[in-house]
Amino acid sequence: MNIDAFRKIEERAFYALAALLGLVVLIGLGAAHYMETHGHVVTGMTNQIVWGLPHVFAVFMIVAASGVLNVASIGSVFGKPVYKARAPLSALLAIALLAGGLTVLMLDLGRPDRLIVAMTHFNFKSIFALNVILYTGFFAIVAAYIWTMMDRKVKGFSKYAGFSAFIWRLALTTATGSIFGFLVARQAYSSAILAPMFIIMSFSYGLAVFIVVQSFMYAWNGLTLDEAILRRMKNLLATFVGAVFYFTIVYHMTNLYFAKQWDFERFILLDGGIFTTLFWVGQIAIGTLIPLAMLLHPTLGINSKSVLFSALLIILGGFAQLYVIIIGGQAFPLSIFPGMQETSTFFDGAIHHYNPSLPEFLLGLGGIGIALLITTIAVRILHFVPQDDFHHVSKDALTD
Repeated sequence: MNIDAFRKIEERAFYALAALLGLVVLIGLGAAHYMETHGHVVTGMTNQIVWGLPHVFAVFMIVAASGVLNVASIGSVFGKPVYKARAPLSALLAIALLAGGLTVLMLDLGRPDRLIVAMTHFNFKSIFALNVILYTGFFAIVAAYIWTMMDRKVKGFSKYAGFSAFIWRLALTTATGSIFGFLVARQAYSSAILAPMFIIMSFSYGLAVFIVVQSFMYAWNGLTLDEAILRRMKNLLATFVGAVFYFTIVYHMTNLYFAKQWDFERFILLDGGIFTTLFWVGQIAIGTLIPLAMLLHPTLGINSKSVLFSALLIILGGFAQLYVIIIGGQAFPLSIFPGMQETSTFFDGAIHHYNPSLPEFLLGLGGIGIALLITTIAVRILHFVPQDDFHHVSKDALTD
């Protein structure tokens, strides 16, 4: 096959993929319009559970957006050549994921037309107002970071831009975790450990997303990832997954230390139905133990397909973890009078039930479609495929 024929096939494949992702985005927008016109009565959300499945998708993408930028930070801030070659793609994914996550968040609020109010009127005592500033700043700083990496004229500023992005993303993820950590109106939240826990969750989710996207990009272009690079990235991913596991244990052990939290811990760990299943099967087994075993296995750990499969499992486990944290935390009632039982027409003291609807799922899926569509088009137009200097690769591999 000559080069021109190959390029025509590649071009058709690109337009087909872009059209498919565009269709996913349109379906998501249609779902948002359906919920907007019919009201939230067509969703599974209630007065007790006001953050549903779209929030799980949105928070995952926002957290992963911060974490995926970690690849660029390791390259630019800490001077690792293997990761520096991946910095532009890392920064692109950060912007795309944040755009997708915020779109879902905005459309799920019920009045997206009032976004301008949130952008022009700030209550600086509110963690939500702080997040609006951090999200806007993240776009600007990462865009400037990409500019310094792609334009030789300003390349000297790349490290400064990378360091600024590194600090800003830590603040962004801390603020995202603090939304739950500062919320005293839910028994499961109001814990200082949630802020650092969200930071390490972002590292794990972000690197997993990056490995999946990089794998598909390499397969699309007929490239093979160097074994030394694969080994470094899978070891780093295993470290992040282990750290998330550690923080999860500390979070639940801390709750078990306080007698007022025993009922909540029993709900999540033993009697919570779908939440207990998602915790033990989704988060712990599928999202933690199985990927760790595969990544640390002497044979599977150096197989690109096994690493890709592990990354996909970690992403699924991440969704399960956020579902338990966000929705499970709302399902368990607040103990207004400790040691006593209370009932009322407002369902005080009752376990709240939530069944996600199809429009909610389609809206969340639309957000993922936005992130992938932005990535696909940007990769096509600009030069974001990682180009490795194999001299540095072999040199760095000696330090593993």
